[in-house]
Amino acid sequence: MTVTIGRRGLLVALGGAAAAWPLAVRAQQAERVRRIGLLMGVADDREGQPRVTALKQGLQELGWTQGRNIQIETRFGEGDPGRIRAHAAELVALAPEAIVGQTMPVIRALRQATSSIPIVMVGVNDPVEQGLVSSLAHPGGNITGFTFVDFQMVGKWLEMLKEAAPGVSRAALMFNPDTAPHYYVYLRSFEAEPRSVAVEVTAAPVRDTAEIEEAFAKLGREPGGGLIIPGDAFTVVHHQLFIRLAQQHRLPAVYAFRTYVAEGALMSYGPEAYDNFRRSASYVDRILKGAKPADLPVQQPTKFELAINLKTAKALGLQIPEKLLALADEVIE
Repeated sequence: MTVTIGRRGLLVALGGAAAAWPLAVRAQQAERVRRIGLLMGVADDREGQPRVTALKQGLQELGWTQGRNIQIETRFGEGDPGRIRAHAAELVALAPEAIVGQTMPVIRALRQATSSIPIVMVGVNDPVEQGLVSSLAHPGGNITGFTFVDFQMVGKWLEMLKEAAPGVSRAALMFNPDTAPHYYVYLRSFEAEPRSVAVEVTAAPVRDTAEIEEAFAKLGREPGGGLIIPGDAFTVVHHQLFIRLAQQHRLPAVYAFRTYVAEGALMSYGPEAYDNFRRSASYVDRILKGAKPADLPVQQPTKFELAINLKTAKALGLQIPEKLLALADEVIE
């Protein structure tokens, strides 16, 4: 059967279609999927995944939904410099509109791989001293983001360790110099500062599990030993080994992340572990909307937490002072 459309009907039909086209085009553009990269310095485990989830939740709150209008390409470096460099090159080759990177080795690898793709750093220490940005207020270049701690944290860790364990007379700051060389700088800066805590602080560089075990055994041979375990990709990946060896050698230790205390660590003090990832979503959002990293100031942590495990304290023969317990955000009994 043949259907005849009059001239007026044809014009109405064409006019309606023409009116609908811009709406369809706008809808298609609004739902255009934007690709970003995410390179974690840690492993794909119960430490790494909650950080990824925090970023996704932050993006969701800003209207970016995975699989609808954003595609997140995620890689985990597992604290391995070689793996991190390979993943950095892989993500840059995908040409995302922005890359979120966690830890200093990740940002360095990304910086070597690209000078044009915007990079949002998370959990990086002292980016000015490390040469990543020109200043916190005016980063310049293609890198901005959120810092973790500065050298003054060494003093705060030491003060809390001494308060919890008054018998500590020498403390080792344990870190991997390949993934966190800045802690050497932090120790020098700390030693130059006047302080009231009479505790000798030394570097305890470790690069693998054998060196970790050797360092713990050496420190535990004599009384008065204590440990500071700062946050970096290597210590995060091996944190369960640190906790076990500290218990085995009866060494009081303070860590950077609250989640370790529930696993048996004596105490922790540091920025809220997932807050920086939630906050980093705001910079991804602004970059996707046209902002340049050079114009986004580097932000410092705003939330700090103290957690104490009284069961571990009792096993070490420690009586935690009431004033320290009163300051704690979490006390595990």
